[in-house]
Amino acid sequence: MNAIELVEKSQLATRPEIRAGDTVRVHVKVREGDKERIQIFEGIVIGLHRGGARASFTVRKVSFGQGVERIFPLHSPSIAKVDVVRSARVRRAKLYFLRSLKGKAARMKETTATKRTP
Repeated sequence: MNAIELVEKSQLATRPEIRAGDTVRVHVKVREGDKERIQIFEGIVIGLHRGGARASFTVRKVSFGQGVERIFPLHSPSIAKVDVVRSARVRRAKLYFLRSLKGKAARMKETTATKRTP
């Protein structure tokens, strides 16, 4: 293990195992002036970018009819916690096709958490 891996290993945070297709609730710390509060961003994970301490995931939600995507660094200290609300069976690693779908067409087929295999 080289020096970079040793430094990065200390910065890793424990997060639940998330996959593309999972609906997650991300609790983000938001600073407003000298105050800090928690803001919740709930949506579908459309992509994961692996890479140790540099790993990130993209979450998409529809807010007031407008699609909103946000990229979160997986091990960022600004993320208080990540909850997996539900899981879906998907056949792709990146769900970018959801950007062009609307309404009921953008729904994912839900699976139970016990069927998930590593």
